[in-house]
Amino acid sequence: MPTRLFRFPNVHFARTFSLYTRASQAQAQTAATEHTYPLPAVNTTTPPFYARKIQSTAMETTILPVDPTKLGRLKIEEADRQDRLIEEWDIEYAQGQDFESLQRAAKELKETDIPVAFPTETVYGLGADATRSSAVRAIFAAKGRPADNPLIVHIHSLSQLRSLLRGSADLAETATDPIPDIYKPLIKKFWPGPLTLIMPNPEGSQLAPEVTAGLSTFGARMPRSILALALLRLSTVPLAAPSANASTRPSPTAAEHVKDDLEGRISTIIDGGPCEVGVESTVVDGLSHPPSILRPGGITVEQLRQCPGWEDVVVGYKDKHEQGIKPRAPGMKYRHYSPKATVVLYEAGTPAPAVQEVVEKVGGRKSVGIVRTKTWARNLGLAIIEREGDIDRHTNGVSSSTGVQQDSSPIPESNLLRSVKQHQVPHAVHSTFQRRADQGPLSVWDIGLGTATEDVARGLFSALRELDKKGVDVILVEGIDDRVGDDIAAAVMNRLRKAAEIRI
Repeated sequence: MPTRLFRFPNVHFARTFSLYTRASQAQAQTAATEHTYPLPAVNTTTPPFYARKIQSTAMETTILPVDPTKLGRLKIEEADRQDRLIEEWDIEYAQGQDFESLQRAAKELKETDIPVAFPTETVYGLGADATRSSAVRAIFAAKGRPADNPLIVHIHSLSQLRSLLRGSADLAETATDPIPDIYKPLIKKFWPGPLTLIMPNPEGSQLAPEVTAGLSTFGARMPRSILALALLRLSTVPLAAPSANASTRPSPTAAEHVKDDLEGRISTIIDGGPCEVGVESTVVDGLSHPPSILRPGGITVEQLRQCPGWEDVVVGYKDKHEQGIKPRAPGMKYRHYSPKATVVLYEAGTPAPAVQEVVEKVGGRKSVGIVRTKTWARNLGLAIIEREGDIDRHTNGVSSSTGVQQDSSPIPESNLLRSVKQHQVPHAVHSTFQRRADQGPLSVWDIGLGTATEDVARGLFSALRELDKKGVDVILVEGIDDRVGDDIAAAVMNRLRKAAEIRI
């Protein structure tokens, strides 16, 4: 069977290929070759609420940097049988600080009720043992999250998922696969990855009732992150894990965002660098007919429609808070993604605000943040009298210094291999605009996310948080077109519309 080796500093990827839907059979027969990918170290720089405190006084919150390339030897084997849906993985751990930090976090998850924050490819998650009510309730307490908002269960393997679907952990395996057939094409194509599947919750469920919020279903996801998968396997338990932010705040895409919101409420944050995708997972319900998308995210509707049984998938979400409903998935009912500042969203196609309009929107306030995407000029054309720093130094997206050498082979990149690429977070550039003498100078913080939709998605939450830290009063955001069949754009605009107080 063809084999390729991916070599990194201190970590070796041994991989056996039998490619299925991701490549043609001709590609699968490509002769084995050996490639070298040098990588740098990871950059580590309403309803009732659970109001119970995790402990009576604020605890110390520690950020533990973990570089996935220093964990040890990772072996990835792709499916070579019809009944094996996804690639198998294993790690021969190397002793060192990175492994010790991951072990510490896994021990906390297994033996305490205190949630642990950890990176995934979408956003940072706040995880706790999904089988213990006391641990799950601690998630709601740390976030201030409504109790009727269900949680997504993260798993490291299909065997772990099958165990949850059978019910009691004591039940023996049967010949019948408990994974619904409707989901198997999606699992085969997109897992591990940013896709959550609504599964039937069996009688005698192993899951704590707080996970499902009284529903007969639960959301399951296998994250596309070596760190997340390793943490899950080391802890030996499925993790209930919403985004690791205070409820209603923008989702965190870097460890520092978690610390900003949850310092003193949790003990440990695993820092694996900035997230790859930047918006949460797509949530789909294949138990309904026709299948539906409950939340847009990292997998698009067009990608779903290419899978057998999903040709007629429908949109089952709205770009507003759906009050008076029992949410079937996170993000459907409550206000989300909101910074402290007032967000003014300019829909795609709306002319950029003129200088006078900017001044009027800000009023007597002292500072404004600008988030640009496709067409807006820097600082919206304001005549700047003072600028701090080099406005051209910022890039948002994949770091140009990763040193990753692109493979010219037609064989596609592993889902797991993608998780070790380094990404950057956006940073604001400060300028000053002189208004009338009676109004005083206006502080302007400008962030350009780039024109690529993936870069906008990756940097959106970071941009909103960055401007919050700068203390701006108003944030003007340039929206992107979500009417072109691009569900990453739909996910971006879904989040922005829920965050905005004013839409133009």
